Amino acid sequence: MPSAKVLEGKKAVVSDLSKKIQESTSVVFVDYKGITVAQDTELRKQFRDAGVEYSVVKNTLTRFATQQNGYDFDEVLNGTTAMATTTGDPIAPARIVCDFAKKNKGLKIAIKGGVVEGSVLSADQLNSFGELPSKAALVASVLGTFLAPISSLAFVLDQIREQKQGGAAAPEAPAEA
Repeated sequence: MPSAKVLEGKKAVVSDLSKKIQESTSVVFVDYKGITVAQDTELRKQFRDAGVEYSVVKNTLTRFATQQNGYDFDEVLNGTTAMATTTGDPIAPARIVCDFAKKNKGLKIAIKGGVVEGSVLSADQLNSFGELPSKAALVASVLGTFLAPISSLAFVLDQIREQKQGGAAAPEAPAEA
């Protein structure tokens, strides 16, 4: 029979996990079996750079935490499990795991399932996020689309100015000493 001190410690862990799951825009459960320490260090660095918190979790305690938030991950929470959470870009954890798995073929690292903005998603659905560009890349693409007509107009106006002035004068080469 576990002591009261041990039970209180486990309750605190469950409470912390539950709070983390509740506050996150995305929670992804990862099977990291067969990954080396060097590969794990590289993966953790990628998560850190993207603002994603990654930690190895105990299945039973995580199961209690997910149930407190109204999610059922009984089928997912078995074997080796790590949890990647973020309050920022919701597709970042899934995209990082997918990219890492593609770069390190032969590894058995895989997404088990997760939650994105309150919706429970399967491993297949989360793996499809790996194909999407990052939020920053999407914003840059949209801004580039907005900027293209303005750039074209500026180019055309510059060409008209050059025609009316008879062409731009060639810059003089600096005299060599």
